[in-house]
Amino acid sequence: MQDPALANAPTARKRRPRNAQRTALLGALFLMATSAIGPGFITQTTTFTVQLGAAFAFAILISILVDIAVQLNVWRIIGISGLRAQELGNKVLPGIGWVLAVLVFAGGLVFNIGNIAGTGLGANAMLGVDPKIGGLVSAVVAILIFLSKRAGMALDRIVVMLGAVMILLMLYVAVVAAPPVGEALKNTVMPETVDILVITTLVGGTVGGYITYAGAHRMIDSGIRGPGAVKEITRTSVLGIIVTGVMRVLLFLAILGVVAGGVALTSDNQAAEAFQHAAGEIGLRMFGVILWAASVTSVIGASYTSVSFITRTDGSPRRRNLLTVAFIAVCAVIYAFLGQAPQTLLVFAGAFNGLILPIGFAVLLWVALRRRDLLGGYRYPVWLIVIGVMAWLVTVFLAVYSFAPAIDLLTGA
Repeated sequence: MQDPALANAPTARKRRPRNAQRTALLGALFLMATSAIGPGFITQTTTFTVQLGAAFAFAILISILVDIAVQLNVWRIIGISGLRAQELGNKVLPGIGWVLAVLVFAGGLVFNIGNIAGTGLGANAMLGVDPKIGGLVSAVVAILIFLSKRAGMALDRIVVMLGAVMILLMLYVAVVAAPPVGEALKNTVMPETVDILVITTLVGGTVGGYITYAGAHRMIDSGIRGPGAVKEITRTSVLGIIVTGVMRVLLFLAILGVVAGGVALTSDNQAAEAFQHAAGEIGLRMFGVILWAASVTSVIGASYTSVSFITRTDGSPRRRNLLTVAFIAVCAVIYAFLGQAPQTLLVFAGAFNGLILPIGFAVLLWVALRRRDLLGGYRYPVWLIVIGVMAWLVTVFLAVYSFAPAIDLLTGA
């Protein structure tokens, strides 16, 4: 019988069939990407495209560059150490890991209520059902995944399938909307307007809070860890950010095509209105599918990752799954009482995650810089530390600059 300590040692890497390993890596990749691509993602992208027009392309570029620098480091440090972020934090400075866990867990709770609300809106646009009923039924679907006997494999396959569906449908609508691609490309490098809060919100909604750790935690829980897995860790982290970036760009182009055509989006659900203008009734139904898929995968990702912050890497998978079920149930009950999450709350959640990001990222960079013992003796690349520190400085600046506006956004001041 294998020694549990050896099984969780930083240098250990559980052997598994190649197909199973590929599925696990794809699952981790899409869990990170689909966790980022939730109702908040769709709301933010639509709101900011209407607000900034083609100039929003610059904010997308900056957020993608920061995302890559962050995720390259987060995945590699967590993957090589074989320890979750809060466990690494407690080894660096006892207690800091639990502070991070509380912040991430609270942020995940707020986001998850919005995610469940998003499934309700998606079900309404897709099938015409009552949003509250659609949201609660979707929460039950997510719960059933974690109650299944092979929850890990079910999770991996479902997020990959739904992620692929979202990208294909979004590509179709982006093409039909006929956006001014040339203008968007010009504004990518020479923006007409730069809004720091918008960039902070994008970064926070893509790699802030629980989203930062979703894929990396799933990867080590699948047994892929240690210095020997560096190549797979690096490739998967970059692909995850690319998938997220592609989705953001396609959604941006779809909305931009409608706005640039002179359509004024005035309803409470601007994204749905844009899709209907772009592709008629079928566009509205496609939006429903995209929003539901984005929301239900975000429910799965937020729940899985939030619970991973209050459990141990070597803990019982069964216990973790039951706690995840309880987390989803609590969020569903809160949603049932609150009803649809307001658009402002979803945008604020992304900004709030951007405020959390510098704390957890600083802990992980310290491990790379000073705690080689936690990495199994692995010599961390200097170039990766450099871009990591640069990205961290950017996140600190963005967090400080946007703290007051983010609070004002929530309070309506």
